[in-house]
Amino acid sequence: MKLNAIKNSIRLLACLTLIVLTTANASTPLPPLPNPVLFFLGQELFEANGKQWIRYRYSVDNLDAYPNQMFVAAPALPPCGKNTKASRTWVDFFDQSGRRLYGFCALGSPTDVSKIWFALEVDKIPPSWIYIEMNDRQTSTKYKSNLADTTN
Repeated sequence: MKLNAIKNSIRLLACLTLIVLTTANASTPLPPLPNPVLFFLGQELFEANGKQWIRYRYSVDNLDAYPNQMFVAAPALPPCGKNTKASRTWVDFFDQSGRRLYGFCALGSPTDVSKIWFALEVDKIPPSWIYIEMNDRQTSTKYKSNLADTTN
C-alpha cells in the first residue's frame, strides 16, 4: 500500500512539474494597441494625367506604438489588386460620413504611416474632417483614428 502512495505522489509531482514548465513559457498577451492619433501635415499641388490635384498629407503621432510585424508583406492574405505581396495592415482614409477616399495596401513599416495622404482635384471641396482605419488583416482588428481636419 505504501508503494502505491509513493508512486501516486511521484506521478502527481511529475504532472505538476509539466504544468509549471508548459505554462512558464506561455506568452502573456500583449497589451492592446492604441488607436492612431492622426494629424494634418499640409497640402501640396501636383499634376497627374493632365489634371491638377491637391494632396492632403497626414501622419500618425503614435506610430511608434505599432510593431513592424503589422506591416510586413503578407502573401498568404488576399492580394491588393495584382499586388500579391501586400502588407498585413492596410490604411484607408474616410470622410466624416464614412465614405472611403483612398487607401494604402503596401506600407512596409510603421514609419511609412508618417507619409500617408489622399488627393482631390483642385476644384473639389475637401471634407471638413477625415479619419483613417488601420486594418490588421491577420488579426481582423481595425484601429480607427481621431477626426483630423483638412486645413491648417
